Formats: sequence, structure tokens, C-alpha cells
Amino acid sequence: MLEPVFRAGDTYAIDTDIPKDAALAYWFGPERTVFVCEEAGALLGTYYIVRNQKGGGSHVCNCGYVTAEAARGGGVARAMLAHSLEVAPGMGFTAMQYNCVVSSNTRAVKTWEQAGFETVGRLPGAFRLPSGVAVDALVMFRTL
Repeated sequence: MLEPVFRAGDTYAIDTDIPKDAALAYWFGPERTVFVCEEAGALLGTYYIVRNQKGGGSHVCNCGYVTAEAARGGGVARAMLAHSLEVAPGMGFTAMQYNCVVSSNTRAVKTWEQAGFETVGRLPGAFRLPSGVAVDALVMFRTL
């Protein structure tokens, strides 16, 4: 599920040639809590939740979401987002922040905005698409 998303290179700031073991180590990294979305035994998506920063910033969490190719457009990302917003306060978080939302990923931007996230920062040209085109990276934030 992770491989096609990472290989595409248009939504995550991860090397497109990341080896499988490194990709899994990233996704299941220390301090991350990982969830899966499944139906009748079929994996539809996965996400992680982790504190965005340590120390004084540890009350803000960060999440990463991946939807399986076959499940895209079926509301899986929205369901995972809703779940993360539900469980985050119980994990001690009072806000959620996405550090690098690729501005050309308009589906994600719209989904996050509909869930109450605001763009609090725009990093001009901070993400380079595989085509070589540089697009903005957004910092999006929501209080829980």
C-alpha cells in the first residue's frame, strides 16, 4: 500500500527509491501509533499518529495517511481523518498539524479544510514534483 504512494513522489517528502525495509521503518517508526482501515479483511488504508515535536510542542500531533489504490475516492481518507481526530485527544494531544501538505494534492487540501484545518503557512516552491515542477508546501493546523 505504501509503495505506490512513495514511488509516485507527488505527496510525501520521501525518496521515491526508498527500499521496502526503510519505508516500513519510516511508517512504523518509534513513537508512532499506526492504524489500518479494513473491510472484510481487505486493507483500504493506513495512517500513523505521532507527536509533531518534543518538549514544549509535544501536545500537537502529526499524522500521515495512505489509501490503497483500489480504495481511492471511496471516503477512506475522510474516515481515517475522522478516526485520528477522535483518538488524538485521548492520546493527550490538543492540536493536529500537517507540516508538508503538497499544494497540488488538491484532494487532500480540500479534505483537511473541510475538517476544519487552516493553512497557517505556505512554503513557496518547497516541494519538487517528479516532473521537476516546484510547488508550494502548506503547513495546516487545527485545534482539537
